[in-house]
Amino acid sequence: MTVSHKNKTFATLLGFLLGGLGAHRFYLRGAKDVWGWLHLACLPAAVLVAVAAPGADWFYQIMPMTLSVLIGFLEALVLGLMSDEKWDAGFNQGSGRQSDSTWPLALILVATLMLGAGGLIATISRLFDLLYTGGAYG
Repeated sequence: MTVSHKNKTFATLLGFLLGGLGAHRFYLRGAKDVWGWLHLACLPAAVLVAVAAPGADWFYQIMPMTLSVLIGFLEALVLGLMSDEKWDAGFNQGSGRQSDSTWPLALILVATLMLGAGGLIATISRLFDLLYTGGAYG
């Protein structure tokens, strides 16, 4: 029985673009992945926060989505930086093919690091602004 071959570059791209919704997890592990569903649960969680606290700052209302996206960036980095041998051992046992990562993966990793680090810094900055000044700076 052959198993479908999972592409590391595509999984990393999914983590970069749609990691906040768990697309990379569903691609790798299927619909039974609990962590993928937790990523997807960020949307109703954000709606629930917005309904429960309509007067709260928008930053707090989208916090579940923000955290899920930041975790998606981190997971994309972990997947993309995994060695091809470890990748194949974890996700491609029985596929009959070997992974061979090339330069597009490096570009996705650079973009992931840039946006992920920038998003994390912006989130921490905004959180401290709201917690310590009440949002006086924005």
